[in-house]
Amino acid sequence: MPPILQRLQQATKMMSRRKILLLVLGCSTVSLLIHQGTQLSWYPKLFPLSCPPLRNSPPRPKHMTVAFLKTHKTAGTTVQNILFRFAERHNLTVALPHPSCEHQFCYPRNFSTHFVHPATRPPHVLASHLRFDRAELERLMPPGTIYVTILREPAAMFESLFSYYNQYCPAFRRVPNASLEAFLRAPEAYYRAGEHFAMFAHNTLAYDLGGDNERSPRDDAAYLAGLIRQVEEVFSLVMIAEYFDESLVLLRRLLAWDLDDVLYAKLNARAASSRLAAIPAALARAARAWNALDAGLYDHFNATFWRRVARAGRACVEREARELREARQRLLRRCFGDEPVLRPAAQIRTKQLQPWQPSRKVDIMGYDLPGGGAGLATEACLKLAMPEVQYSNYLLRKQKRRGGARARPEPVLDNPPPRPIRVLPRGPQGP
Repeated sequence: MPPILQRLQQATKMMSRRKILLLVLGCSTVSLLIHQGTQLSWYPKLFPLSCPPLRNSPPRPKHMTVAFLKTHKTAGTTVQNILFRFAERHNLTVALPHPSCEHQFCYPRNFSTHFVHPATRPPHVLASHLRFDRAELERLMPPGTIYVTILREPAAMFESLFSYYNQYCPAFRRVPNASLEAFLRAPEAYYRAGEHFAMFAHNTLAYDLGGDNERSPRDDAAYLAGLIRQVEEVFSLVMIAEYFDESLVLLRRLLAWDLDDVLYAKLNARAASSRLAAIPAALARAARAWNALDAGLYDHFNATFWRRVARAGRACVEREARELREARQRLLRRCFGDEPVLRPAAQIRTKQLQPWQPSRKVDIMGYDLPGGGAGLATEACLKLAMPEVQYSNYLLRKQKRRGGARARPEPVLDNPPPRPIRVLPRGPQGP
């Protein structure tokens, strides 16, 4: 038989075996093993999309350069994990902080390119906490980078900030009995502008976006309007935490990604015992009044978000969000058992999946892998639920090896920042 016919016969056999494999696995839980050099990666595929592009518009290649401004207590850690996993699958470089900055880019200082580890430059993806500085980010990221961020309703966000940072923010520590209600009755009695971590107690969204969190729209409406314009000039998408799945649909459309590229496990979530089940209306009004700049930002971008959904076709976006939720549940069951549940850190046996605990009064939950798991699927599931600290460390080690940076001495920062809260001891755990 001529060589070309032999090769054709072999290819036909390979295709037949793949079809059989797909039929055995079932289309709802198809797993693909993609060979990328010497690395295999596993992830579920979801197809077909319910809202494909118009027939006359040619398919776009996936966009590979993304800068995500990770705001505080807005589900940003879950978005970060999506971006980290996408970067790994496509062998992209992720910008990571210099060791002196720990796992944030020397927050709360204004971002500087000096805060980026040299082994992670030039990057394709950026997704760790920083205070926004447009000029510095444009120096770091390549032309054509798409900038995105996420906002959360200010009252719910403030309750989360008050709980999570209660042991570190001086304004919160002054409050008797750690009472959110007491703080919001008279915030000026506890708050001191300029203190370390004071930004967690007043207009945190505005601060993260590079704004002046001490400005009040009641006194200076033009300042809020100007800050909104600056955000609109830079960010191609402002996601809304309360509509997380719809936000991911818009994100994947913006980046021309597949829906399976934005599958996720919820990360950095507090236990029910560590949060208010519902914020009373009076307390919510007080939180929004104290954080009026954040409230103005959120109200504006929440409205623009829904206008964007309408342009995309609301029914279409909702169908795709539903498909995302269904595929996510299949993936969670596949990774973490038939009834996947978030667990307290003390119950998580896999060390790589144990989330950092901010204090004895706040329980951060996570997932654990079923016993006996091994192989490519286990590795993918591990990354799906890996907390920020562990994933950042892993990526830094991987990128240093790839760049041959292991032998290089670490540069020393001038005027290093105060040690971030993430390196404070966990302290004894409660019963």
